[in-house]
Amino acid sequence: MALTLPPGLTPPEVAFLCEMELVTVIPRQRLEGLDLLGGPIPPLQPPHRAPLPVWLALLLKRQRRANILPPPWLSVPALTQILSLEQESPVFSPPPPLPLNSDASPPFVPSATADASPQGLPYHWLELGEMLLEAAADDVPEGDNVRRLMRDLREVRMAKMREGVKMLEGGREVRVVGVGGMEVAEGRAFIGGVVDGLRKIGASKELSRKEKEAEERENGIGGGDEDEDDDMDMEM
Repeated sequence: MALTLPPGLTPPEVAFLCEMELVTVIPRQRLEGLDLLGGPIPPLQPPHRAPLPVWLALLLKRQRRANILPPPWLSVPALTQILSLEQESPVFSPPPPLPLNSDASPPFVPSATADASPQGLPYHWLELGEMLLEAAADDVPEGDNVRRLMRDLREVRMAKMREGVKMLEGGREVRVVGVGGMEVAEGRAFIGGVVDGLRKIGASKELSRKEKEAEERENGIGGGDEDEDDDMDMEM
């Protein structure tokens, strides 16, 4: 018997996709190149920087064979500015600007390398920040303050998502530009529940309306126009 999977990506699946993002590393020793499915990895020679997938960068970090350069947005000044924007505006802060002359769009643009934009949170900001703070905390300047700011950002943005659910209940639209992948995965359960509830309420109202119209027709209510047309036909 086939198992019924929930719609959309789950948080573990989003975290897995996040590991495909590129981060910048500084190798501590020479390493040969690799041929990966996502493309070849050139040989690593210290102290030259190199972009690597997150999963490989974390592996080398745990083996003490490389250090990870955190992206510019994962810093106290950048997160402080973004947090101020989130607190001052009822909508989510805008995502980072797209690189010039790029045919890709989020989440398929390099947003976690050392030369990424510090303005705005990228698509995988939450899960990527947690991975780096867990495995490479010594590479993140002021790691404790960064962790605190990320926790504050998550609380503020989750409050906005809950407020958006109230707007859905009122029949209004919700602007979700700038929402991250993990935030969508975590909020899908209660947002989907609200949407299903609204759909059931709408279906119940429609059924009640149809039953009421059918009852009125049986009782002769609302049929005045048809009776008048019959009388006109008889007079003619």
